[in-house]
Formats: sequence, structure tokens, C-alpha cells
Amino acid sequence: MEVRTHAVTLVHGGTVLRPLTECDWPLLLRWNSDPEVLYFSEGDDVESYSLEDVQGIYRGVSQRAYCFVIEHEGLPIGDCWLQEMNLPRLIDRFPGRDLRRIDITIGEKPFWGRGLGSTSIALLTEYAFEEERADIVFGCDIADYNGRSFGAFQKVGFEVHERVHQKEGLKASYCYDVLLTRERYLLLLQQGCYPLLGRSTDEP
Repeated sequence: MEVRTHAVTLVHGGTVLRPLTECDWPLLLRWNSDPEVLYFSEGDDVESYSLEDVQGIYRGVSQRAYCFVIEHEGLPIGDCWLQEMNLPRLIDRFPGRDLRRIDITIGEKPFWGRGLGSTSIALLTEYAFEEERADIVFGCDIADYNGRSFGAFQKVGFEVHERVHQKEGLKASYCYDVLLTRERYLLLLQQGCYPLLGRSTDEP
């Protein structure tokens, strides 16, 4: 099994989300071998992933997701994906709804805190509602110590759906599930409050 490819590119200003491919393993391995990056992106005490681990994760996720590499002014800085919801606790709570989730990692630490995460989330959210016709988009399992990620989703208009308490002894005491509904997204657009209207291209 290889990464499922697609032809969608999302653009806003100097930020480009381009399709992730089998040529991106050196980038993905570097980011997924950095303990400081993994501290925020992983729920467990993972300090490094092997190439085999990384390939298994991304190849698996890509089968039901749009996977992207985030580039800023031509430099790859992270990865993200828009995935069909895979958590039973949310699927069961919203039966019959088209649910998507966004996962994102800014792997280049000099670019942390520069608003590029929220720009990427906004591009993915916009694509989910405008092109995929999703009903609700989620950010899932955002740890209590990951204030940057929590703030990035809030900046785009996501609201807390649930605070999920974690087992004693884990890094996080609790994690957040945040969501943005189609109705709230359309209201933000109507009020001129949605943070961006990006441009998407879908090459043949």
C-alpha cells in the first residue's frame, strides 16, 4: 500500500497546502523524529518514530483523507490532513452527519507561533465545507498543554465540544474536542468574520 494521492492544492498568500506523496518521507521522518515536535503532536510519550512507523501512519490515514505538506514561501514546514471521522465516540453522537477531522503538525520549530497553523486549519475547513459538503469539522484530542494548537482552532472559529479527562499518569490531564458546524461557518461568512477565503485548485 502506498500513499493515496490526490490533486488538490490549497493556497492563501504565501501558504500552500500541496498533496503529500511518497517522495516526502525524508521530511516526514525528520519531523516525526524530533522529540519536541512529538511532545505536542502525540498523546503518548513518543520521542521518535522509525521510517516504517511513519510510512504506516501516513499510508493508512491517506486512504480516507486528503493529506498535505504545508509550505510557506516555498519552504516545507509541516503536514496536515482532512480525514473522514474515525472516532466512534463522535460518530455515535452525530449519526447520519458527514463528520471530518483535521490533524496538523508544524514540524519546523522556527515557524511555531506565526499563525501558519490557523491559516492551514482555515484552508482545510473551507475545503471541507465548500467542496466536500461536510456537516461538522473537528479538531480532536488537543492536549491541555498544547495551547498553540487549541488557539489555532479557536482563531478559525472552532468551539469546545467536550473536555475529555485522561487516565492518571498520562501527559495530559484532559484533552479537548473542538468543532465547527456548517451553520456556524456560514454565519461567520455572512458576518465577514471567517478568517480567510482561500483558493483551491484541483488539477485533472
